[in-house]
Amino acid sequence: MDAKEFFGRVERMRKAQKEYFRTRSGRALIESKRLEREIDAEIERVNRILSERRNPKIEF
Repeated sequence: MDAKEFFGRVERMRKAQKEYFRTRSGRALIESKRLEREIDAEIERVNRILSERRNPKIEF
């Protein structure tokens, strides 16, 4: 996922979160949680890449 896609997904997530807190709709909660999982997974993926770049594995 590139930065533009990430931004768009975060924007959709925040919209779903606001919708849920405004309406307490089950549909909005499900969508919000789905988007939160996607965002969390992407953050974890990028952090893993950055960590590997900072600490490359040296194999002998």
